[in-house]
Amino acid sequence: MSELLMFTVDRSTLIRILLIGFISFLFSMIITPIYTSIAYKNEWWKRMRTDAWSGGKATVYAKLHAAKHKRNVPTMAGLIFVISTAVVTLLFNLDRAETWLPLAALIGAGTIGLIDDWLNIRGKNTAVAGLRSKIKIILNISVALIGGIWFYYKLGINQISVPFFDSPWTLGIAIIPLFVLVVVATSNAVNISDGLDGLAGGLLSSSFGAYAVIAGMQEQYLLAGFCLTLLGALLSYTWFNIHPARFFMGDVGSAALGTALGVIAMQTDTIFILPIIGLVYVAETGSVIINRTSRKLRGGKKVFLSSPIHHHFEAIGWPETKVTMRFWVIGQVAAVVGLAVYVLGK
Repeated sequence: MSELLMFTVDRSTLIRILLIGFISFLFSMIITPIYTSIAYKNEWWKRMRTDAWSGGKATVYAKLHAAKHKRNVPTMAGLIFVISTAVVTLLFNLDRAETWLPLAALIGAGTIGLIDDWLNIRGKNTAVAGLRSKIKIILNISVALIGGIWFYYKLGINQISVPFFDSPWTLGIAIIPLFVLVVVATSNAVNISDGLDGLAGGLLSSSFGAYAVIAGMQEQYLLAGFCLTLLGALLSYTWFNIHPARFFMGDVGSAALGTALGVIAMQTDTIFILPIIGLVYVAETGSVIINRTSRKLRGGKKVFLSSPIHHHFEAIGWPETKVTMRFWVIGQVAAVVGLAVYVLGK
């Protein structure tokens, strides 16, 4: 016997959260020329990194993207959607229970990313091209830890649900280190996935779109509105970031969005759904881990020609646009599968 899945939303609430997303899109489109003018005038060019994610020199990456970096593409464009999301949320969608935490996480992680980007632009260490990894991870953990403490003590959440299990797992204060793990891992995975024109923008649009639906089904309508705010701003960004990109989001964008995505997964109690919706991020991060491990255990030999894996497909001859659009399709399918598992798991 089939079961009916039903949820209702007030029409005015639905119109309001959709309108918030549209306002975010428009505001981002308006401030993009301002950023573009400042970035090109002040030469905020992104410098090419020389160290590979998996260790050693990034020789394959340098060969594939030398021409792109020669034409001087500015970075830090993540400022556009961080500012847009912050302004729209503060004006129209601020709520202690639903949007304070993801907004604070977005701004906190974005600030760390902004420092990293500024060092990339103005610093002298081309191998690192930004903050050193140990410093960056400590700062990211600090932001996540503050968020985890708020999550546990202020929001009073100490349980997680597992799909297809009726009873949630009560973790108590252990929810805090879990929060930190999920948020930091998601932030790093999104950062790793931001490597081709339009790639991260398209993938994250699918992810936040899926989470807008999940939050709406949970009647967390303000959180759903926050997801749509990010979605609207991301669509504006992606309009200009598709190949050939006018600008790159930089760490200020990828760190902010990855952190916010991890926080939203915790708030919607879907940490086991997140790896499905974020399948591409998992694959990208996994390819880096596999290559790094292989280099250490096999005398420098790699499994993939270059990692993250999107560079491997470039190295075997796929055009950048083909890699990007096929990864978009995978991300969209993964988002739908994640939604299906969420519904069935209930």
